[in-house]
Amino acid sequence: MSQVFLTANGQQILVKIPCSLEEFLMTQQLLSRSVVVEHNGEAVAPSEFSKRQLQAGDRLEIVKIVAGG
Repeated sequence: MSQVFLTANGQQILVKIPCSLEEFLMTQQLLSRSVVVEHNGEAVAPSEFSKRQLQAGDRLEIVKIVAGG
């Protein structure tokens, strides 16, 4: 296991790899069903979170979904 930096919402974050997107979200205390994620400029379907592996230098944009009216 090694540690690499990636960028999430403009912040550099140290991550142990291998790490899936789903694992990363859990370490950030985010529920996969309550966020929309863009990985290196590509929207990722929630069904792909567990399959998408993160690498050094990746860029994530994570938006929390808020319900209400």
